[in-house]
Amino acid sequence: MKSMTGYGRGESARDGFKITVELSAVNRRQTEISVNLPRELEMLESPVRDAINRHIARGRVTARISIHAAEGKLSARMHINLPLARAYATELARLAKQLKLSGAVTLDQIVRAPGVFQTDEELVEAETIWPIVEKALQQALAALVKMREREGAHLAQDLAARVGILRKCAGQIQKHAPQTAERYRQQLIERIKSAGLESPAPDDERLLKEVVLFADRSDISEELTRLQSHFQQFEDCRKSKEPVGRTLDFLAQEMNREINTIGSKANDALISRDVVTLKAELEKFREQAQNVE
Repeated sequence: MKSMTGYGRGESARDGFKITVELSAVNRRQTEISVNLPRELEMLESPVRDAINRHIARGRVTARISIHAAEGKLSARMHINLPLARAYATELARLAKQLKLSGAVTLDQIVRAPGVFQTDEELVEAETIWPIVEKALQQALAALVKMREREGAHLAQDLAARVGILRKCAGQIQKHAPQTAERYRQQLIERIKSAGLESPAPDDERLLKEVVLFADRSDISEELTRLQSHFQQFEDCRKSKEPVGRTLDFLAQEMNREINTIGSKANDALISRDVVTLKAELEKFREQAQNVE
């Protein structure tokens, strides 16, 4: 079980370049990847996304990738494209002659021309730079996944504690459920007495019929069985190596459905008290499950 939040950083240097990759992840219901690349590396957006997708199944991941001269390679940071500079000088001189303009072509005019000054980043080619980017990206992904796993272990413990409370409450309801019909029968008799009417005999047909109808309407055995099944499915999720966040969301919805049905069908004070606890703990479970990948 992994958390959706985390951070990872990686660096790789080769051939005069140093690549830095930073990954940060936060909660999202679906997978969302944002890649921030310098202009010179924009052609690598697709492979970067593919690499992240192979490790991340849920959450919003922001990737920030930068390129700069590696340590000890500062002298190679700036380059002059001499052939291009000569071509600019020739063409500018020809243009000045054609337009009959006075004055010679200056160095300032040439160095301001696009492409004359080039940085290492501008000389980058996808084929040569991708292995460096990939190495830094894999380091960042490994750190990110490790942090998500570490946080996920804490989430699993908290969720297990919530399910433990849910199991306990469900067990108490299971214990109270068989006496629900008898408690209802006693309440009916008390109501009849308080109305000043003669107390019915224990085998009174009308009383028995009413109690049987109530017992049928308030039967929650199916809901309790399904609730126990959901608890077991949570245990399966804890053991799984696959992403389980969406499964936990679904289990929370299904448990909420069963708990609401139990509360509406049971019509019993003791059970209603446990239902309140079930709902409170389930809400905490649901909130925590939204942090799981």
